[in-house]
Amino acid sequence: MKIALLGYGKMGKTIEEIAQSRGHEVVLRVNDDIENYNLGEFQPDVAIDFSIPKAAFKNITTCFKNNIPVVSGTTGWLDQYEKAKNICEENNSAFIYASNFSLGVNVFFELNKKLAAMMKGLEEYSVEIEEIHHTQKLDAPSGTAISLAQQIIEENPTKKGWQLNDADSDEIPIHAKRIENVPGTHTVSYESDIDSIEITHTAKSRQGFALGAVIAAEYLKGRSGVFTMRDVLASLF
Repeated sequence: MKIALLGYGKMGKTIEEIAQSRGHEVVLRVNDDIENYNLGEFQPDVAIDFSIPKAAFKNITTCFKNNIPVVSGTTGWLDQYEKAKNICEENNSAFIYASNFSLGVNVFFELNKKLAAMMKGLEEYSVEIEEIHHTQKLDAPSGTAISLAQQIIEENPTKKGWQLNDADSDEIPIHAKRIENVPGTHTVSYESDIDSIEITHTAKSRQGFALGAVIAAEYLKGRSGVFTMRDVLASLF
């Protein structure tokens, strides 16, 4: 499979290593504006986007218009997600966006949903989320933390939204910390006067994120439509 990498920072380079180890070829590495490239010249089977928020929408939709499926893990641009999804469908392309491609994190998402459903009737417990990332992460809170909060909101009708740090009683507080050389840690905590319940996922390196993104790209090849990591996981198990 031929892969275009949109964003060639630390994550892009790790994705390249994983892709090559699985027998794929990286035919394009984009650091600047994708419009400077003739995508037809490189003929990628799929693009993997780990760029920056201001470039993501242009990168992704340009690929759709060139009949190139996209796997995107860039956060901070999701106000344009629905528009990107519509452009994907209009061009009969394929798309997977995930706030986190780690297979372990996607198992963690399933645990979070199950726990939220169990806790929704226990009003004596308050819930909050903490995420810790490296100092180069540009957005806060992380997309993964937002996904965790949205899952809890879907399961618990008493929660109407989330806020960074200070939150009202009907909102979920998300605390974001930036520490040097931390790939990513997410903790969901339920606290009462009697006890505490926590679930935590700790990434040890970028390898897990990169592997999940490559597996998602393998899933997209030959497909059309908008998918999620749940679809990818279902194909594996």
